[in-house]
Amino acid sequence: MMSSLLSMKVSRVAELEAFLFPLVCNSKGKRLVYTKWTARSFRISVNSKTCQHVGRNQRCQFLLHCCLSSEAVVNLSGSLIPSSSNIPPSILEKTREKLHLRPNHPLHILKKMIEKSIEDMHPREFSFYDDLPQLVSTTDCFDDLLVEWNHPSRRYTDTYYWDESHVLRTHMTAHDTTLLRAGKKAFVLTGDVYRRDSIDKSHYPVFHQVDAVRIFDRNTSQNEHKLIADLKSTLESLAKNIFQREVQIRWVDGEFPFTYPSFEMEVFWNGNWLELLGCGLLKRGVLDAGQVDKNSKGWAFGLGLERLAMVLFEIPDIRLFWSKDERFLQQFRDGKITKFKPYSKYPSCYKDITFWLSEKFHENAFYELVRTVAGDTVEEVALLDEFHRNNKTSHCYRIVYRSMDRSLTNDEVDEIQDKIREEVARRLEVILR
Repeated sequence: MMSSLLSMKVSRVAELEAFLFPLVCNSKGKRLVYTKWTARSFRISVNSKTCQHVGRNQRCQFLLHCCLSSEAVVNLSGSLIPSSSNIPPSILEKTREKLHLRPNHPLHILKKMIEKSIEDMHPREFSFYDDLPQLVSTTDCFDDLLVEWNHPSRRYTDTYYWDESHVLRTHMTAHDTTLLRAGKKAFVLTGDVYRRDSIDKSHYPVFHQVDAVRIFDRNTSQNEHKLIADLKSTLESLAKNIFQREVQIRWVDGEFPFTYPSFEMEVFWNGNWLELLGCGLLKRGVLDAGQVDKNSKGWAFGLGLERLAMVLFEIPDIRLFWSKDERFLQQFRDGKITKFKPYSKYPSCYKDITFWLSEKFHENAFYELVRTVAGDTVEEVALLDEFHRNNKTSHCYRIVYRSMDRSLTNDEVDEIQDKIREEVARRLEVILR
């Protein structure tokens, strides 16, 4: 599998250099530049650009492309964190978890169901990837996908930056143009993605997505209506297989940077319309970034696994996916949708924090700090009050503490709250009240 080969080469830098150097230098005079950062991280570039179609072995060719496409391959657990990075250690630890690869985990169950459904509909056409590197270039994550420079997802307050040109992927779509340049025409990607976000029962800074692309040759792609029909029929069959019954579906016009026309698929479930996924036809600019033939077109879709799993398994809190409590883990088995049976719900405890804002304050930075200090003992953070006086703004937040696995003592919560107050004042330079 490509990702395991990549990991092997990354962990053995000398072997990777020995493998790449003759291939690159013997291919149309291209020149490889290899710069070592630390003992376990490095940068590779070829004439300052991505190297294409090197070597006769298709597998090696794809490996080489993936190493060079972002011009960086970094072992997150072994590299020194750049001083400009806004990735806290707690998030770096999450990069090793990969919940979607754990047998009998709800996210793994859904992943396998989706893959089987697509394989059954299009036998031997799609390639499946579930362990691609989480660190990607801003080119792959934003530029190639036509994300505007002023889009919120590019902000330091919304995305985890390793350095100025590399981020923890904010969506699995970040790998699409790399795979297209490698000659892949139909693929499904599953993995963990990262965004700085609010704190409540349905939001978490790490979640999981499935992304898929299908490219059609010039003969098929002349008719845009046929492509849309193929996309919708594929997704309607997918919904039927996931929900294991006929479901009422409606299509709503959507808007995404990388597709046009774009649609959102909604499913009527338990008396409500559930937004299941976004999809559409890939824009020409994205296809050009993927070096797809000018006369070819294609579709793409993406869906979040947590949102779907919370509905199907009736899991009430997104933090439960990260639980190591056997009372949670033993309820699920691969191949089955099992309704979650709540075990003892521990009591909540809330504490308020009030402060005058500073120029450094941003809500996502505050949420990140709370998560870093308190971990998953925090169930929710909500803004209770805001008022203005003498050109200053004051916020009051209520922090709700509740562990999913045990009772929290008041002394324990007080200690965490005091640490949050200390860190908020120090890092965000707010004035506590």
